Amino acid sequence: MEAKVSEGGLNVTLTIRLLMHGKEVGSIIGKKGETVKKMREESGARINISEGNCPERIVTITGPTDAIFKAFAMIAYKFEEDIINSMSNSTATSKPPVTLRLVVPASQCGSLIGKGGSKIKEIRESTGAQVQVAGDMLPNSTERAVTISGTPDAIIQCVKQICVVMLESPPKGATIPYRPKPASAPVIFAGGQVRADPLGASTANLSLLLQHQPLPAYSIQGQYAIPHPDQLTKLHQLAMQQTPFTPLGQTTPAFPGMDASSQASTHELTIPNDAA
Repeated sequence: MEAKVSEGGLNVTLTIRLLMHGKEVGSIIGKKGETVKKMREESGARINISEGNCPERIVTITGPTDAIFKAFAMIAYKFEEDIINSMSNSTATSKPPVTLRLVVPASQCGSLIGKGGSKIKEIRESTGAQVQVAGDMLPNSTERAVTISGTPDAIIQCVKQICVVMLESPPKGATIPYRPKPASAPVIFAGGQVRADPLGASTANLSLLLQHQPLPAYSIQGQYAIPHPDQLTKLHQLAMQQTPFTPLGQTTPAFPGMDASSQASTHELTIPNDAA
């Protein structure tokens, strides 16, 4: 099977999607885009990087299989170079493996895993790379992340075998591609001011909650501020108590220093009688 791939026997056009963090994308792009330009020219593959201010980006590699393998080799060796450079400034003695994350339609993951995990075990043993298929689909998509780690050579051999599986078992049905969301983390300032509204409640009620309750009302988990469960209950209670308008037909409640007789009912309107 490998021989057929290397001889161009499966030299068909294929698209592979990679999920990368911002730092990894920066390494691939290079100074003034020089690195990605070189990769495109030398591999013959089309390499596109998704736009947007996102913590994660999608890198799409399209072309004949031999061009895709060349592009993957260049990416894997670039990442290894980054690891070696980072180690020169650290006390670490063992070199961590190169890691790439593929984004694969969930309908193809069964073929990649194989019956009883036989296929993924075969790929691991024959290439020396570690391969993990995520159990859950990526948010708002029908795709899963497949993480490959090992030496650049092991990763290249692993990608070749994964491409063979994907060609033999095309996706079933429509695929909803994963699109990373922009970073929009709520910001919490000193004094408890919340400058985002993850619950859909009014800012006034959030402020009121924070006046009544000592911080922290929120904990940071990943990109988001997550309310503590007991604070969530109190927030809903306070939201119910703060009614911004008096219901129609009820009199406005008395305020200190005013007697109730001097207040008008909310449904009474004075209309000038121009006809008189």
